[in-house]
Amino acid sequence: MRTLKTALSHNLIGALASGLCLIHCITTPFLFVAQAGLSIHYDSHPQWWDFLDILFFLVSLVAVWWSGKTSSKPQVRLALWISWILLATVILNEKFSFFSLLEEAIYLPSVSLIFLHLYNRKYCKCAGEECCTHSQ
Repeated sequence: MRTLKTALSHNLIGALASGLCLIHCITTPFLFVAQAGLSIHYDSHPQWWDFLDILFFLVSLVAVWWSGKTSSKPQVRLALWISWILLATVILNEKFSFFSLLEEAIYLPSVSLIFLHLYNRKYCKCAGEECCTHSQ
């Protein structure tokens, strides 16, 4: 059985990962501009920067999975998965260019995930040993 601390930590991790992803997406253009002078000699951006996209993608997947699994509200669980699928679509589209999409499109699912994880954390009420089951 999950404790309240365990259930809430998944939401905090998810909110933190989504927040870091959002900061990463917001700062990317500024870092590229600052690095413009170096791009003559190097790639347009460091390869480890691309790795952060994948890292946030995977951390957010685990956080959504655990938060959805322990959420007492089915609509929050659904909203978490929809937001994550949108985030995944934007990230994968950025990597593989399936279709034309504004760079800013990543902000909506990132902010949604932050909000949903924090909402789930606040309103996921546990009673005794049984914590946030699917039965409610």
